[in-house]
Amino acid sequence: MWKPIRKFLNDIHLYAGLTCGLIVIVVCLSGTIYVYNTEIRETADSERYFVEVFGEKMSLDELKAEVEAALKGEIVSVNVFQSEDRSVQFGVKTEGAERPVTYFVNPYSGEILANNIEKTGTEEFMGYVFSLHRWLLLDKIEKPILESKTNMELGRFINGVATLLFLLGVITGIFIWFPQKVKNWKQGLKIKWSGNWKRVNHDLHNTLAFYSLIFLLIMAVTGPFWSYQWYKEGWQKTWDIYQAPVQSGNQSKESVEKSAEVIPSEFSVFSLDQVVAAGNSKLDYAGNLRISLPSKPGDNISISKSRTGFFAKAGADQLALDPETLDVKEAKLFSDLSTRQQIGRSVKSLHTGEIFGQFTKFLWFLACVVATSLPITGTLIWWNKHQKKKHSKPKRAVIPRAELA
Repeated sequence: MWKPIRKFLNDIHLYAGLTCGLIVIVVCLSGTIYVYNTEIRETADSERYFVEVFGEKMSLDELKAEVEAALKGEIVSVNVFQSEDRSVQFGVKTEGAERPVTYFVNPYSGEILANNIEKTGTEEFMGYVFSLHRWLLLDKIEKPILESKTNMELGRFINGVATLLFLLGVITGIFIWFPQKVKNWKQGLKIKWSGNWKRVNHDLHNTLAFYSLIFLLIMAVTGPFWSYQWYKEGWQKTWDIYQAPVQSGNQSKESVEKSAEVIPSEFSVFSLDQVVAAGNSKLDYAGNLRISLPSKPGDNISISKSRTGFFAKAGADQLALDPETLDVKEAKLFSDLSTRQQIGRSVKSLHTGEIFGQFTKFLWFLACVVATSLPITGTLIWWNKHQKKKHSKPKRAVIPRAELA
């Protein structure tokens, strides 16, 4: 009974792999590089992210005043890092601009180091790596390939199909890996380096895939989240984080009442340094802060804090502060969520390997290397078997024709 099932699963595994092989190589290779996207950017362009420590830091309020005066704009967000040698990032909105520009500022001198509009060579390269990973670079083609889809949508769709086929290959590979005889199961846990290249290639495919199994499964399961809306909604409903989109014209009674409230005519004056102190007082652990300032009178100050460290757990905590008193009006702590909701909200961290800081990023990096190699080693296994069958076919005997008298 198991033999025909095994053959069926093996056929699915084979043809799924052959179908998506090239795309999986491209997606996984770019993913291998992008795992360390932040580290690559910060190392190559260290002059904008890191500063020399000397004297005392200027207060955030002083920096804010200098930046706004120099750029003739309004600061709408601030990124404050725990490390003393990091620059402060200010989001500045100038008159007529569609979106804010991020400026990197030296907290010791007030010098503006750079902005995110002026792309460096590293940022251009990592942008192409991301495009290759997400849209197969199709978004870089100006002329539409299909009338029914944009090039970005087409790239996203193809990527999603390949990822689902890869997921199918991972699932079927789990069953194929188990040997037909229990006594031979240890052979699947090691590579016989003394064998010929065909044996080594076979062991590389089977053994490395086995050790990377859980990571490959997580990457493959989370990947289609960004390709298909139905998959995204299914993920959110599975993990109890789905929120139905708000339809225009269907405002709730509560929202109507809120809109009818009297809105203050002026912005509240507050200190950024006190905002940071209030956030760190409520969220008392090592981490980086992102502060979003009110966009209109009556809005709250939003704080998001994420942990730092080698084993730092992903999942930011959110605070809403009253701009007048700096009291916490609302706290959304990641730890307060159920386990299901924590998993659901960690889809990006699960996909990129940031779920437990640098520790899991390294494991994901190794798994991505393995994933890149699997279509290559798998194709070689299929080719070797194909050639073996081709040469093992018995040759038909040639019967000489009788000569005419």
